[in-house]
Amino acid sequence: MSLFITFEGPDGCGKTTQARLLAEYLESRGVPVLLTREPGGTPISEQIRQVLLSTRNLAMRAETEALLFSAARAQIVTELIRPALAAGKIVLCDRYADSTLAYQGYGLGLDLDLLRAITRFATGGLAPDLTFYVDVPAEIGLARRQRGKTNRLDQKDVEYHARVRAGYLELARAEPQRWVVVDGTRSVQVVQREIRARMLDEIEKRRNATAHRGAAHD
Repeated sequence: MSLFITFEGPDGCGKTTQARLLAEYLESRGVPVLLTREPGGTPISEQIRQVLLSTRNLAMRAETEALLFSAARAQIVTELIRPALAAGKIVLCDRYADSTLAYQGYGLGLDLDLLRAITRFATGGLAPDLTFYVDVPAEIGLARRQRGKTNRLDQKDVEYHARVRAGYLELARAEPQRWVVVDGTRSVQVVQREIRARMLDEIEKRRNATAHRGAAHD
């Protein structure tokens, strides 16, 4: 049973930790899992990631940023994500196309419809089955990020990050059947328990639907 699950959220929300913990939990239950990230996941995409996040590239234009993210996405979808799904794995991806809408669309002001068209071209229309959005206020996320190594996106002001968060919440409201909004201000353990419970519900729902279709063809 293949599922494509993405993790989204503002910088410093803790989604990377949550994705890793969920992957470890599913693997401990014998579920075949691929954990990957965006931008990155493949050698080519990781090189693009270095360009995107380097603090040497503060002059990067919004259009350049959006196209580089999309280029990395095109590579990982074809090289990694689609083959894993075809092999029946659950793919957990730390960021995906919704990040482009939130960061380059709502954050930088690029046209959302144009970004959606570029995304369809880059991904061949591959969309997540479920998206976990780990939500924290921009100020909290940035304070967390400052404790560790920062990147080019961390250099942007709090107003930018507030626009990104507002964009995410608008995207979640538009597709409530896909998005699971989780309060990321709570402890790692509490957040993980909520994510695990929702993930297990999704797996059970898919299994029941598959069994029902099989019975209907008997």
